[in-house]
Amino acid sequence: MNELLSPRARTLKAYVPGEQPKDMKYIKLNTNENPYPHSPKVDEAVEGVMGRLALYPSAEMEDLRDAIAEDSGLPSRDWVYCGNGSDEVLALAFQAFFGGEEPLLFPDITYSFYPVYCRLYGIEMQEMPLDDALRINFAQYDRPCCGVVFPNPNAPTGIWEDSACIESVLKAHPDHVVLVDEAYTMFSPGSAAGLLTQYPNLAIVRTLSKSHSLAGIRCGYILADPALIQGVAAVKNSFNSYPLDAMTQAGARAAIEDRAHAEKNCARIVATRDRTALMLRKMGFSVCPSQSNFLFVTHPQHDAKKIFDLLREYGILVRHFAAPERIANYLRITVGTDEQMNRVVETLLRML
Repeated sequence: MNELLSPRARTLKAYVPGEQPKDMKYIKLNTNENPYPHSPKVDEAVEGVMGRLALYPSAEMEDLRDAIAEDSGLPSRDWVYCGNGSDEVLALAFQAFFGGEEPLLFPDITYSFYPVYCRLYGIEMQEMPLDDALRINFAQYDRPCCGVVFPNPNAPTGIWEDSACIESVLKAHPDHVVLVDEAYTMFSPGSAAGLLTQYPNLAIVRTLSKSHSLAGIRCGYILADPALIQGVAAVKNSFNSYPLDAMTQAGARAAIEDRAHAEKNCARIVATRDRTALMLRKMGFSVCPSQSNFLFVTHPQHDAKKIFDLLREYGILVRHFAAPERIANYLRITVGTDEQMNRVVETLLRML
């Protein structure tokens, strides 16, 4: 059957998401979901559009973009565009911003969708090694390229870099887009959004899946200079002029406007994250200094794959990355509730 596919499709290696079990017997700490409920205002907003589902949703998503612009401190909705989760927004951005003879630069240990998009869209790529502390070495990025992309905090390490580091890359590549993936920014000390009006080559992608407990409705967005936003919109409108349904637009807007609810949930997760990291270190684990809603850990005396398998037998799902080899002995553990993380620690104590 492969001969019926295009040459590019035959060679694609798709992104593999975390396991999604069909039963509820597991403590699910493998996909970085938020363990706390979304804002009750989301339900009210979604119910409010249920009687209008026979009509197409707003193609321009004005109300949602207005809410995001205000929340992000930007002048207008012209600085915002939305898509079906941050993965779709990233896909649109890759097509709008990157290409040509020079490679796209990104870390060698990072969100594994980046190389997938490069292969899919025929973009040359160059993976830049993290340093020995698993941090991004920004000095390496001062080289010819068609653009730069990285998460901040990075995934799966959870390590956050300050705005001075990001500015160094922006200044090194004034003629190319620097795309910062801020999926976990609300669990970190801050965002690069304050640089947007100063650097027209900066673009920021975010999602409501983690911070706003809305992984199930799929809403992500990009913040950038209006000229870049127009490019993203042109790509999207070339194949689909209605990406977000009416329920998603209404629910996402309500979640954005109820920032206090999201901040409260994120603060609870941060407190649990730091407490759990301390307990794991006391057990002998090496824990990356996470500023996200997950922990990236390894134990010098125990095999990560064996720990992964045993945790699954005890009903706890975490994430193990077999490649690259450099992180094959690490586990990524989503931060759940205090009760869930206590269960993880207690189970690991018994196992080790």
